[in-house]
Amino acid sequence: MVNTKQEKKKGQLRPARMGDVRLIHTLLQGYADQGLLLARSISSLYDQLRDFIVYDEGGIQGVCSLHISWDNLAEIRSLAVARDMRGRGIGALLVRSCLDEAESLEIEQVFVLTYQSEFFRKIGFKDKDKRDLPHKVWSDCLHCPKFPDCDEEALMWVSKKNNCLIY
Repeated sequence: MVNTKQEKKKGQLRPARMGDVRLIHTLLQGYADQGLLLARSISSLYDQLRDFIVYDEGGIQGVCSLHISWDNLAEIRSLAVARDMRGRGIGALLVRSCLDEAESLEIEQVFVLTYQSEFFRKIGFKDKDKRDLPHKVWSDCLHCPKFPDCDEEALMWVSKKNNCLIY
């Protein structure tokens, strides 16, 4: 989905491809090493490749995934932008693309667990109590070194096509 913000950029959003996996892993690992993202194995990236979109500008400069979690619920995961490309709107472009996909799939709500709450609030996410999320979403948290003392904030985006909250 092309929008005016994307047209002003040199790069393009596209679905991740097999040949992108190691580059995606390297980009994500830089943030995981700092404790800012949950580390993803190369194997898990192959398993979930269809969840990922990338921003390609002469190479992978940004990545984000939309993971379907439950009935009418998905999660924004693994949002990362190359450090020298930050501040150019690439992260917001990636997230908005995932939200567009969620709407096209008729997913009514998308949540995120993050340290970058203000970034997501600017995109339209609202604060959410983590305890209100279905238990199924915590399966990945079991692999987090901070579990069970999660210090990320939960935020929720609700599709404008259906403004009723389910959870």
